[in-house]
Amino acid sequence: MTIRVLLADDQTLVREAFAMLVETASDMEVVGQAATGREAAELARTRRADLVVMDIRMPDLDGIEATRLIAAHEDLAGVKVLVLTTYDTDENIVDALRAGASGFLVKDTRPAELLDAIRTVAAGEALLSPGPTARLIARFLRTPRGPVTAGPECLSDREREVLALVARGLNNTEIAEALGLSPLTAKTHVSRIMGKLAARDRAQLVIVAYESGLVAPGTQ
Repeated sequence: MTIRVLLADDQTLVREAFAMLVETASDMEVVGQAATGREAAELARTRRADLVVMDIRMPDLDGIEATRLIAAHEDLAGVKVLVLTTYDTDENIVDALRAGASGFLVKDTRPAELLDAIRTVAAGEALLSPGPTARLIARFLRTPRGPVTAGPECLSDREREVLALVARGLNNTEIAEALGLSPLTAKTHVSRIMGKLAARDRAQLVIVAYESGLVAPGTQ
């Protein structure tokens, strides 16, 4: 199945470079390019994109607000957002994940890693670079900025254990090994947790785990 990719960045050379890279992959195609966040949100709908590679700093509407528009639009429920940033210590990454992004990349990522990231996020199977992402979120969630709409109190003890491991960056296989489960059982637990917490993906689970206090900032 071909992944339909939309590229959003205010720098033409960056977009063109990413476009040439994406087009080298037999399982992907570029369906559009956007220079602003507002244009990205509109093209995600009209071009029927599966995934948006989204820069944060753009004119008119930044990548965070564009991500929020995409996440809130019922016709774009299946669209994933992979955020780009110049530095992986950018606090805006946390805001982007809160807004509905599924992961992030730094702009100096190697070409093969970008393609792998697109496949990973499009599949919705795992949060990209989960360890660094979890540490970044922990750093900036020391003072939560908003209420949690659904928290771990609705989960079983086992599901809370699984959620804590997701927040620490473990994938399904690692969670299974840590808890003595089969990988399929671990995957089932993660899916049920996402359903109970109304989370779009694992990135949202990480946010809930830290904001609710289930995982303390700085926990590895």
